[in-house]
Amino acid sequence: MEIPLFPLRTVLYPGGPLPLRIFEQRYIDMVSRCVKEESPFGVLLIRNGSETGPSDTYNIGTLATITDWYQGSDGLLGITATGGERFRLISSRRQSDGLAIAEVELLPKEVTRALPENFRPLAKILRGVLDDLGRLYETLDKHYDDAVWVGYRFSEILPISPEQKQSCLEADDPIVRLEMLSEVLDSVRS
Repeated sequence: MEIPLFPLRTVLYPGGPLPLRIFEQRYIDMVSRCVKEESPFGVLLIRNGSETGPSDTYNIGTLATITDWYQGSDGLLGITATGGERFRLISSRRQSDGLAIAEVELLPKEVTRALPENFRPLAKILRGVLDDLGRLYETLDKHYDDAVWVGYRFSEILPISPEQKQSCLEADDPIVRLEMLSEVLDSVRS
């Protein structure tokens, strides 16, 4: 599968929201194509470099589908995208306008899994936090009994390092992801 890439200093998770303000012409053109063709773009966390210049990224990312767009009062293009499937970067090349185009392979979709009893307190905390976050999360379908969904949403909202967020994205087992997040919460509480 070949997709345009949008390297960012953030991690997008399957099912999660991603608000962006677009100002570079290469990304304005990319958004226009994606909307017109109803096609996704790929989000990868930047390991080294910047969002506006050359960058080195991690190899595991998430497809993003544009769900809303608007013209901001400052004239910038605003979009909201939603995370889809995870992918592995195989190779990439740069177009003349600087946009990276990548060949990727989709990773197996995680199957819904019942939230184990010992992680139910996380779902309760998550419910309260998402309700307070307002508009960005109000339209999301909520699945507080699904270990995959709870793990991804917790990974989004916790103030952890980008590297920790990437580790949560790369974890193939939702229980391992929840254990990682529980350790972080325990260390914050101590």
